[in-house]
Amino acid sequence: MQDEYRTVAHAGVHEIEINRSRFLCALAPAATEQEAQDFIASVRKEHADATHNCWAYVIGADASVQKASDDGEPGGTAGVPMLQMLLRREMRYVVAVVTRYYGGVKLGAGGLIRAYGGAVGEALDTLGTLTRRRFRLATVTVDHQRAGKVQNDLHATGREVRDVRYGAEAVTIEIGLPDADVDAFRAWLADATAGTAGFELGGEAYGDA
Repeated sequence: MQDEYRTVAHAGVHEIEINRSRFLCALAPAATEQEAQDFIASVRKEHADATHNCWAYVIGADASVQKASDDGEPGGTAGVPMLQMLLRREMRYVVAVVTRYYGGVKLGAGGLIRAYGGAVGEALDTLGTLTRRRFRLATVTVDHQRAGKVQNDLHATGREVRDVRYGAEAVTIEIGLPDADVDAFRAWLADATAGTAGFELGGEAYGDA
């Protein structure tokens, strides 16, 4: 698994104009290929009168799914440069659709490649990206007496507390930990609770860095 990847925080649109052609780049996060395709379909519907709706998406923290379409532009001049821009920026779980309204001036193959790739790059800069980092899920079980202090200490040290459940016997706190911190955290927890807290490692997930 990748240790981290970048994605877009939210959907948005950024427009540029080149030689009277309008290029609208719509970006959105997409957890699955189906989500990416649904977003593409919604943009196509919204801009059904556009000259082209070219798209690209990258799904998977390891970029296992990569697809692109030129949507009628000369082969390799639209979808591929869009995809290359997403990969160059290490973007994952993201879909980009560049809608072109032709302005009457032909750009040539080189001009199209720069326009479509550039539209995606500018949109990423304008809309902003966020980094998501891989971590281990872990469960801490602690008695009610110590639970408040443990929670306060977790927040004070910037640990990600994902869930807190109060049971009859104990309090269960779910946290996210970088792999490298597991041993040190285990030692800290034992020290902080005089060895009374339970600690169990779970699976892996990604969270905001």
